[in-house]
Amino acid sequence: YIHVLDLAKAHLLALENINNLESFSEEYNVGTGQGYSVKEIIRMVKEITGKDFLVLESPRRGGDPPILVANSEKIKKELSWYPKYSIKDIIKSAWEWHQNNLQS
Repeated sequence: YIHVLDLAKAHLLALENINNLESFSEEYNVGTGQGYSVKEIIRMVKEITGKDFLVLESPRRGGDPPILVANSEKIKKELSWYPKYSIKDIIKSAWEWHQNNLQS
């Protein structure tokens, strides 16, 4: 999970540094380097929103990896990009956006 503002900052840094890159088409993983389980996310959503909701558990789908975490060392080293927002910040800002932009 990554905040959209952290993702936007990574894109801006890449554009600002395009002339300094070895290749015009450089690839970067953009992430916090921290993984979270679905259960952890659900717990945080309930905590931040103050809402309880039904959660239906089911087995992992075939082909889904047990863990998936982006290694962002390359963008940190080459562009000095670091994520600013925590997972709680991400959930909180998404909740605030929904409260302000979606009609009931």
